Amino acid sequence: MYDKSLTRPVLLLLGIQLTALWPTAAVEIYTSRVLEAVNGTDVRLKCTFSSFAPVGDTLTATWNFRPQDGGSEQFVFYYHGEPFEPMSGRFKNRVAWDGNPERNDVSILLWKLQFDDNGTYTCQVKNPPDVDGVIGEIRLSVVQTVRFSEIYFLALAIGSACALMVIIVIAVVLFQHFRKKRWADRAHKVVEIKSKEEERLNQGKKVSVYFEETD
Repeated sequence: MYDKSLTRPVLLLLGIQLTALWPTAAVEIYTSRVLEAVNGTDVRLKCTFSSFAPVGDTLTATWNFRPQDGGSEQFVFYYHGEPFEPMSGRFKNRVAWDGNPERNDVSILLWKLQFDDNGTYTCQVKNPPDVDGVIGEIRLSVVQTVRFSEIYFLALAIGSACALMVIIVIAVVLFQHFRKKRWADRAHKVVEIKSKEEERLNQGKKVSVYFEETD
């Protein structure tokens, strides 16, 4: 007959070992972190995640908002099997689901941006048993016009270089064309001069033959 008093410590030790071997359950969140958009336009707040556990019906995504000028946190959006839009508040009828949990995407759309939409938007995902992890943040700046970024300057530089190459190619083609035309004109003049000289020589021969016959 075995000693029951030894069973509990053995099971506890086995549980600790299994816990040490089991991967830590934590959801990783990925966002753009900083976003700039023009007043009155629509913007996509992108939030994707990675999880150790397979995505299922227990997945939840919660979006909240912290105003730039301070104040309490406000509810923006919630997803649990289906999207739940806010029934009241500043984001009522201004936010829509644009995610795909099967692709680890819980993004949303925010319509008709206003200047008081400036602030930090948080994205929290729970996928049991993965319920821990850092909350994703997007700092949104609503501006009158979008400032030129490095991408715009790069696009402008590439466009200018392409335009310059086109101009150079056109210039080379035109130069070759006018050069060939000039050589063709010169060759035509040379042929005309030779033709006139030959005609003059023929006329001179005819005159000399005439005088010989008259003599």
